Amino acid sequence: MERPRFAWRGVGLIAAVPVVALCATAGRYGYHRDELYFIAAGSRPAAGYVDQPPLVPLLAYLLDSLSGGSLVALRIPSAVAAGVIVIVTALIAREFGAGRAGQFLAASAMAASAVLIAVGHLLSTSTFDFLIWALLSWLVIRAVKQPGPQWMAVGAAAGIGLLTKSLVVVLLAALLAAIVAVGPRSVLRNRWLWGAAALAILIALPNTWWQAAHGWPQFELSGSIAAGSSGTSEPRWLFLPFQTVLLGPLLAPIWIIGLWRLLREPGMRSWRFFAVAYLLLAVVFLVMGGKPYYLAGMYPVLLAAGAEPVLRWLTTAFRRSLAVLAIVATAVTSGLLFLPIVPPQELRETPIPSINYDAGETIGWPEFAATIDGMHRSIADSDVIVLAGNYGQAGAIEMFLPHIPVFSGHNSYWSWGPPPERRGPFIALGYPEDVLRDLCDDLWSAATIDNQVNVANDEQGRQVWICNDRSRRWDEVWPSLRRIG
Repeated sequence: MERPRFAWRGVGLIAAVPVVALCATAGRYGYHRDELYFIAAGSRPAAGYVDQPPLVPLLAYLLDSLSGGSLVALRIPSAVAAGVIVIVTALIAREFGAGRAGQFLAASAMAASAVLIAVGHLLSTSTFDFLIWALLSWLVIRAVKQPGPQWMAVGAAAGIGLLTKSLVVVLLAALLAAIVAVGPRSVLRNRWLWGAAALAILIALPNTWWQAAHGWPQFELSGSIAAGSSGTSEPRWLFLPFQTVLLGPLLAPIWIIGLWRLLREPGMRSWRFFAVAYLLLAVVFLVMGGKPYYLAGMYPVLLAAGAEPVLRWLTTAFRRSLAVLAIVATAVTSGLLFLPIVPPQELRETPIPSINYDAGETIGWPEFAATIDGMHRSIADSDVIVLAGNYGQAGAIEMFLPHIPVFSGHNSYWSWGPPPERRGPFIALGYPEDVLRDLCDDLWSAATIDNQVNVANDEQGRQVWICNDRSRRWDEVWPSLRRIG
């Protein structure tokens, strides 16, 4: 299949739209609990963490340190990643034979999509995982077309991806299984492919070694997510319907046509393994209880495959108007739901917090910190610590109240404890009352968290406790406080 010229100007302009929108709104609302955790984790450099590889926490800490705590600076890499995903989608469309108009259509659909705006707004592992999946898809297509040293670029991208989010290994396994099933099997005899595999393993080795040395906590995390412990988890029955809303319902026909084209069109036979891999991944994530957005990284390929057939359908002005309307309506809806546009004090009056869980998690951290600080000041003991029930609480205290020592049993925070063994009161929140009463002989509720805008999120309405008389030693109770999820 002859490769057309790439529409750099048009695609570049389209890619710039989400980048500008994301950068312009990056400083509204506040930190997400995951961002606070990443910064805290990155300040403790390691080859791995209980719940993730090291790259994103280290990046978060460096950005926070170099920018003097700028939220905008922290999120710029995510905005740029979103723009690169748009460009890569068009590059894949080009590999599938799409001309400039087809490349423009694929890029426009991706730029307008809900999932791109959602992950592009925050610094998260999901953002860069999305980018790595798109890049890997493009690089694999080029390596299959021209077998040789190009496979080493695939290996490098895979290795970096494995240092970003472990989910990349599932993509690689699905692609390999799909190639074995439907071809082209000739690539399996290429020595460069196996050299690329060795390079990926070598790059990811430090994190793999860390995980092995610590009993593979990533598997425990996966089981916890499958059980619904994450705020972005969804019931299994919603997994497949959710796929139609990841990009937006109005854009679903493009990727569905792309999937059908990859499966059925003779000229796409060399790339059929992508469609098979998508179906395999859907089954695996559905059975294992994965989050619906885990499949997001496959949609650049499906949009790219569907762009040209859809373009051939747009033969009349009316049909072209429908396509433009679908993209614009999707972009507007994506922006309203997943960008911090609505003022915080009006957010509770909208359906946004119930649709976009992450929006609520960026509200109220300064008020949270003010409550904890006020309680800390009210206690005469200057050595009082805080026992936090989750990494968001602990990360917020580290960010806004660095003078207060904080400990938590959640994820990697557990490995950074326990607190020093000393008598005296401590502040606790985020743990069930019965757990705290088992630890304290004198426990009383001292405050309630209030974000001042009445937005329902994970912290709103939480009780904050003071323990004046601890009945058990920290090293005795610490194992029972461990929680991964």
